Amino acid sequence: MQTLIKHSERFWYMTPVDRTDRPILGAVVGDTHTLLIDAGNSVSHASFFLEQLEKQVLRAPSMVALTHWHWDHIFGLPVLEGVVSIASEATKQGMEKLVPYDWDDASLDERVAQGIEIAFCAEAIREEYGDARDIEIVLPTLTFQESLTLDLGGVHVVLKHVGGDHAKDAVILYFVEEKILFLGDALYANLYAPTWRMTPEETLRLLDVLETFDAQQIVWSHGEMVSREAFAEDCLALRRIATISNDFPGNIDGITRSYASLVNREINEEEKELITFFVNGTMGR
Repeated sequence: MQTLIKHSERFWYMTPVDRTDRPILGAVVGDTHTLLIDAGNSVSHASFFLEQLEKQVLRAPSMVALTHWHWDHIFGLPVLEGVVSIASEATKQGMEKLVPYDWDDASLDERVAQGIEIAFCAEAIREEYGDARDIEIVLPTLTFQESLTLDLGGVHVVLKHVGGDHAKDAVILYFVEEKILFLGDALYANLYAPTWRMTPEETLRLLDVLETFDAQQIVWSHGEMVSREAFAEDCLALRRIATISNDFPGNIDGITRSYASLVNREINEEEKELITFFVNGTMGR
């Protein structure tokens, strides 16, 4: 069940749903504006979030920022009529490619067969929408290139286009006064490749960028809000595996042995999955 969580007077967020691939949605509440973070994977998803915010008698949203073009972050835009939508120029370009698509079973299956869509997303769309798939792609109102800072009144939000393996248009958001970093899906694997993968180069570059922010809390879109310390542990594991993957490209045994020796323990399931992603990302070098 989804829950609206109050982190502070300035930041509220709604928990994700794995089965239908609903990501975390956020609301940054300023003295003059409320900014939503991502529009959700359906009108139903976005509407539920708006209803929960309204129950808390919060300032109505006037803006929504999109972290990237993937369906689960943008399909709720039609319900946000009158709300200014903000995205990177690259995100708008990605969304424009979706405009001519049909979303019935046959169309989804055809795009999966062609490698345009992935089976995981096609099934999540079926779960979220059932048989009624009147999906409308609403393009963003305002776009930016590299970064944009919003003054919401008492709180500033920095939007930065950082890219990454998961989505080349990925945007992160930093709430300056709250010291919260909203990752979106930036640090996740590329799911649209033939095999789910991460590359050492992009991962290490992105980790360097993220470390420039003085964040005390970090939000993973399909996970949870974690402390600075917990995030540092995640980043250390990513950095180590990415670095070792450069030494043993495509070699799962070599990467696994080297990493296990470095941490001096048996590796866990999450680390095994990350190693597989990096093996896929360095195969054939």
